[in-house]
Amino acid sequence: MNTDSPSRHDVVIVGGGHNGLVAAAYLARAGLRVLLLERLPQVGGAAVSTRAFAGVDARLSRYSYLVSLLPHAVVRDLGLRLDLRRRRIASYTPAVRDGKPTGLLVDATDPGRTRESFRALTGAEREWEAWQGFYATAGRIAERVFPTLTEPLPSRAELRRRVADDAVWESFFERPLGETIERTFSDDLVRGVVLTDALIGTFTRAHDPSLLQNRCFLYHVIGNGTGDWDVPVGGMGAVTGALAEAALAAGAEIRTDCEVTAVATDGVGDAEVSYRHRDGEARASGRRVLVNAAPAVLSRLLGEEPGPAPEGAQLKVNMVLRRLPRLRDTAADPRDAFAGTFHIAEGYRQLETAYAEARTGRIPSAPPSEIYCHTLTDPSILGPEALREGLQTLTLFGLHMPARLFTDPAAKERALAASLAQLDEVLAEPIADCLAADADGRPCVEARTPVDLEREVGLPGGHIFHRDLSFPFATEAPEGAAARWGVATAHPNVLLCGAGAVRGGGVSGIPGHNAARAVLEDLVR
Repeated sequence: MNTDSPSRHDVVIVGGGHNGLVAAAYLARAGLRVLLLERLPQVGGAAVSTRAFAGVDARLSRYSYLVSLLPHAVVRDLGLRLDLRRRRIASYTPAVRDGKPTGLLVDATDPGRTRESFRALTGAEREWEAWQGFYATAGRIAERVFPTLTEPLPSRAELRRRVADDAVWESFFERPLGETIERTFSDDLVRGVVLTDALIGTFTRAHDPSLLQNRCFLYHVIGNGTGDWDVPVGGMGAVTGALAEAALAAGAEIRTDCEVTAVATDGVGDAEVSYRHRDGEARASGRRVLVNAAPAVLSRLLGEEPGPAPEGAQLKVNMVLRRLPRLRDTAADPRDAFAGTFHIAEGYRQLETAYAEARTGRIPSAPPSEIYCHTLTDPSILGPEALREGLQTLTLFGLHMPARLFTDPAAKERALAASLAQLDEVLAEPIADCLAADADGRPCVEARTPVDLEREVGLPGGHIFHRDLSFPFATEAPEGAAARWGVATAHPNVLLCGAGAVRGGGVSGIPGHNAARAVLEDLVR
């Protein structure tokens, strides 16, 4: 390749995560010349499937694992061959009441069963009625807010008019979420189950005056107007595969093993990307450069001051089991309990205690986490032998595990041990007795900390949303297409197309869609 002069394109996309692929597919379908550069040997970023354990034919969604925010419209627009399967069980939360193991089961298909579970746990109807009312309100918010995520960015006032309920707006957008939870629910366990959606990958608390918890909660309950979290059949790699196929079919050029080292622009004309590849170094120029990486990474590529470093706050654990473990709550079928979100140490007070401990630099004494079993909904990620053996996968996502806890490399093993010990507290047998073994006889369990995520998939501070989430509205009058779509940077010809955009976070494709719309508005017009 001639490194003296850059190859020329309409759009150069930095980063082949799912959002970069979405943008590439839309832009190439519109007839633009698109080049996508990916640092790793394969596209997908954190939305990939991996055979993590030698000799075990199980394709695990190693980093991200469920889908809620990917708009059905994007799936239709790009003709994605993708199967997202609804989980019958929403959640199960083990508990001890009057000295006896019990639990709260939320069955997404059987309200009567859920109602009985609330009554058995709390002894009355009040919490069930409060639950119904709270999530009916969340559903109305979802129906009105989610469609705006793929439209030009509304102002705060415009979004408030969409919500069309001043009391609801105040409770969910203006006041700390903890106030609403405490006003609505009385039971500590129920309060905790509600709060968890405000803490996924986000180091915050119920009464944080910054409302970071409100922002996180919003993105976790509005997906496609329902808030449902679905299982990608075939694993996250199937999502990436469908997107890559759409981008290539549309005519986008995708180059892997290409590490971008710099982005240069004077704000007018073309922007230029420098990158390393197998045979040396090269440059590519584009009328627009879209960056599917964190804003802190973009600052480094531009040679600018990156500002405060983001901090991720989670422990991701992948396991393969010989069989599902038995529960202390003998009334609960493990195939129900692990099919949805299985909450561990996530009572309201437990979450606050864990946050306080982690804030001082200590691994929580009772680490909160949630687990689900992909293979109960989608066994297709298992090979024939693994299916015959009855193997199951478990994904554990630990909360309140900020990057600051892992400056000592040995901290990962301590955090893993503490998290599995907390799981054992609700099991009738140790989880270690249920783990499958790899080809070398080692237990099939691996952990990923924020430090690992930064090293492996380039997330600064291991922040799964690239930076703290923002409310999905404009705080000032936007100027230009990029600002109208929430993907602007300080440079008119360089746009964000990843989770760090105004409406980013999660496996959604929304930033990729919105960056493509901004480019088309400018260039095609």
